[in-house]
This record gives sequence, C-alpha cells and structure tokens, in this order.
Amino acid sequence: EQLVESGGGLVQAGGSLRLSCAASERIFSEYGMGWFRQAPGKEREFVCTITQSGYNTDCAASVKGRFTISRDSAQNTMYLQMNSLKPEDTAVYYCASRTSVGVGYRPDQYTYWGQGTQVTVSS
Repeated sequence: EQLVESGGGLVQAGGSLRLSCAASERIFSEYGMGWFRQAPGKEREFVCTITQSGYNTDCAASVKGRFTISRDSAQNTMYLQMNSLKPEDTAVYYCASRTSVGVGYRPDQYTYWGQGTQVTVSS
C-alpha cells in the first residue's frame, strides 16, 4: 500500500500550511490513520490521529487548537491543517495508516508509511 504526502514547505512563524496524504481506496475504506513528525536528532512523535470513519480525532497537546486532522473519502486523501505555526513545528511530517479502524498514538501501531514531507517554520 502506498501513501504519498504533499504540501510541505517553508513558512514564517504564525503562518499556515495544509499537508495532504493520498492513499489507496482500501486504506480509506478500512483503516485509521495518523500524522507523525520527526525533527533532526529527535524521535518520531505523534501529531494527530483519525478513525476510519473520520468521526473521532485526537491531537498531541503541543498542537491541539492549532492543527486539525481530517479525511475525504471521495478523494482518498487525509489532511493536516496547520495554523499558527511555530519554529518548534519544524520537522519532516509523515502520514501513516493502521490495519485497524481506531486511532493510534505510537509509531508501532501503524503499518504503512509515506515518504515524508519537510515543514520548516522560520522565526
């Protein structure tokens, strides 16, 4: 199964970006998904997660109120809307899919991963 992220880039602090994750129809019809990020020298960390239905979502405390996760089954695409970006949000962002319908908070709960997209927030 293939996941393809897009939408990363360079933005000033306080700005916004929307990341997209295109996936196969099977992933969208069957699995929960999520976003993770990894900064240089740091471990991969949880950002947001969404159930297969899209009805339940959750995000890390560090991004709650600024980031929103969503999914569009008609487009087979998951999104991460990032507002009020901070320099500490700078990282490579990865989308991932589970092989179950629920949310997941740890990388080992996910089976399929995208290649990552760089987000850089300048101060």
